[in-house]
Amino acid sequence: MRMLLATAGSRGDVEPFAALARRAVRAGHQVRLVVPDRSGADLSGLDVVSMGVDYTAMIEQQGVSVAAAIRSYRSTVQPLMRAVIIESARAAWDFEPEVLVAHPKILSAGLVADALGIPHALVEIVPVMTPTTAFPAAGTSSRDLGRFNRHTYRAAGAGRAMFRRDLRDVSRLLGRTPGPAAPPAATLLPISAALLERPTDWPETVHLTGSWTLDRAGALSAETADFIAGGDFIYAGFGSMSSGDPAARAREVLGGIREAGFRALLVTGLGGLAVPPQLHGSDVHVTDSVAHAPVFAAATAAVHHGGIGTVHAATAAGAVSVLAPFIADQPFWGARLREKGLAPDPIPQRRLTADRLSAALSGVERFRPAVRAAAHRMAEEDGTGSALRVLEGLR
Repeated sequence: MRMLLATAGSRGDVEPFAALARRAVRAGHQVRLVVPDRSGADLSGLDVVSMGVDYTAMIEQQGVSVAAAIRSYRSTVQPLMRAVIIESARAAWDFEPEVLVAHPKILSAGLVADALGIPHALVEIVPVMTPTTAFPAAGTSSRDLGRFNRHTYRAAGAGRAMFRRDLRDVSRLLGRTPGPAAPPAATLLPISAALLERPTDWPETVHLTGSWTLDRAGALSAETADFIAGGDFIYAGFGSMSSGDPAARAREVLGGIREAGFRALLVTGLGGLAVPPQLHGSDVHVTDSVAHAPVFAAATAAVHHGGIGTVHAATAAGAVSVLAPFIADQPFWGARLREKGLAPDPIPQRRLTADRLSAALSGVERFRPAVRAAAHRMAEEDGTGSALRVLEGLR
């Protein structure tokens, strides 16, 4: 089967698609992956086409502030989304796949699938598109609204309306009369049931598959490996969450880790932490990035922003997470982990202090049994295999 997989966003949006692409290739399918530039994901050996956008550059320039995104909407966000919408459509049209698999940001996916006469599948990296009364859409309300939870999923439709002109241009490119596209034939959520139980009011076409992860763990530098071998430590890193004062945040994070009596492995990422020289010491190792699997397997706990990729990786490795959510779906995962007894109460990043972090770290052992049980459950899942079986059934 010829499959086109298209995704947009940062590393956490690209890596699951790369994992699914590798699994599909191993199964004998012809797969093309359409992605943004410089995501940081390992795409080696895959048939990759660029959509000509760079989310990493946007994060480096303006961070992850919602206010900054609003201010730069016309100059940055709108042109970027136009490229995502049009270039992914062009890539799919040129490839002529038999099935199209798309991230929710690929707003043109349904139009292209209709024009080609093929099924398409929507991939909800986090639950934001399929309404349920079980919980609010990730990134909306931080509390359960009961039967009103379903209304929070309307936000996704409102976002689509912002790019009507670009979607009309896609229709013209495809030789179609502008109008609505058919709904996806399937919706895939690459999320473990250990973290999120499937709501009973989801349609049968919606599949909670388990996480999509690469088979290989990744290599560590000699310096990082030596530090890990030196005894108990806490991982702290915030991925692409460039916001606020990263040096002040590093002081609070390191202060909390030291106060709790641990060594610290600090990962600076795209600017979530900046560690001044005066904070360095024999109990601290600083690096810009690490392979999560081997680090989390050795860590006592992982202090992070709560992106679903990091939540999956930490839980699968048996590391207790201490979340400091910044934006979007991160408070949602903080609430889910707390509800399931997998983590202490999240500490919003603006309230992250050494004292609060030290208190959270001092109590992580009471969450260890539940995290280990979740890790065992996740080890039995085959997310990419489950997703591939759904896609193969769409022919």
